[in-house]
Amino acid sequence: MSETTAIPHGLPMERDAGPFDPPSQITRLREARPVSPLVFPDGHEGWLVTGYDAVRRLLADTRFSSRPDLGVVHVPYETPGMPAATEPSPQVPGLFVAMDPPDHTRLRRKLTGAFTVRRMKQLEEHIVEITERQLDEMARLAPPVDLVKEFALPVPSLVICELLGVPYEDRETFQVNSAKFLLKDQQLDEKMAAYGAMTTYLAELVTRKRATPGEDILSDLARHDDLTVEELTGIAFLLLLAGHETTANMLALGTFALLEHPEQLAELRGAPELLPDAVEELMRYLSVADIFYRYATEDIELGGETIGKGSTVVVSLLAANHDPRRFDHPDTLDIHRKARGHLSFGHGIHQCLGQQLARIEMRAGFAGLLRRFPTLQLALPAGEVRLRTDMNIYGVHELPVTWTESAR
Repeated sequence: MSETTAIPHGLPMERDAGPFDPPSQITRLREARPVSPLVFPDGHEGWLVTGYDAVRRLLADTRFSSRPDLGVVHVPYETPGMPAATEPSPQVPGLFVAMDPPDHTRLRRKLTGAFTVRRMKQLEEHIVEITERQLDEMARLAPPVDLVKEFALPVPSLVICELLGVPYEDRETFQVNSAKFLLKDQQLDEKMAAYGAMTTYLAELVTRKRATPGEDILSDLARHDDLTVEELTGIAFLLLLAGHETTANMLALGTFALLEHPEQLAELRGAPELLPDAVEELMRYLSVADIFYRYATEDIELGGETIGKGSTVVVSLLAANHDPRRFDHPDTLDIHRKARGHLSFGHGIHQCLGQQLARIEMRAGFAGLLRRFPTLQLALPAGEVRLRTDMNIYGVHELPVTWTESAR
């Protein structure tokens, strides 16, 4: 492995070319060598995969394991940009995103019925109602308001709480602790305290549902006698975290991006039929969930390179989604683009289970927001918007907005 091509001591994560663009160093690296050697902070060598074709092939290849206990684990809270390595940790029960078949298959199969396209379409009208109620609440406020607090975070939180059977009045417990858990530069004890608070709460919740089940996803899961309380808790943690964090950040950052592209915003407002394609393009363009890890279980050829058995492989979905070999003018937001095939939901056996739910929430959210607030604009200069560069899911911490009129 050539030392000259390896990134020394860290991965550049700052979107220094602008709030919506990939880090410039990763962009240059992708053009030169889409599968590149990488030196981690502790000195051991791994790989960084940034090209669209290579990322897609890797995610579809089950020889690249999702189990962090098989390789050197990188916990995202010790070193800015690229975390320090730790000893491999044991698998967390129920956390099927970090499992391989057959364990992954056994757990995920129990959820596929809950997230079918058909079931999500049946829920669409109700999700629109939840969105409209939240817009009513926002319209009663005197601007400026924080769009994250008043709209982008409540909508997916309300939806996932209702689907899972988590009392929405308990949202402080999981919203505050999930934010702490996702901090990059977080001390281990603080991160584990946040994780512990969430799992303690969820363990009590699934235990109650096992005793007295209701009409919700967690109750349905609790009826499976072959799932332990620990597995139920892990599944609940994963669904709750993923079910509100990613969509909340897409709604807020997507609104910011549209406000920064007023000509496309106006076109979208005048032609709502463009919204499905616009949502796909925003997901590609923004790629709020970027970095993932895989571990080679044997020597594997990828993109003209040989990735050795046991290697840690870092995957950048953001870089792949901005690969000019796959998307023309990839650093340009284009609501007319047919961006399906983007990798924002992943690919292969770990492709996002809730992707149809997320699409419905975003379509309802953006459509309602553009219709109800035709004069929506930022309440501060764009350069002053606080970006979530400190978090493992990208977005904005707050998005102060204002308007001069609202509509029904």
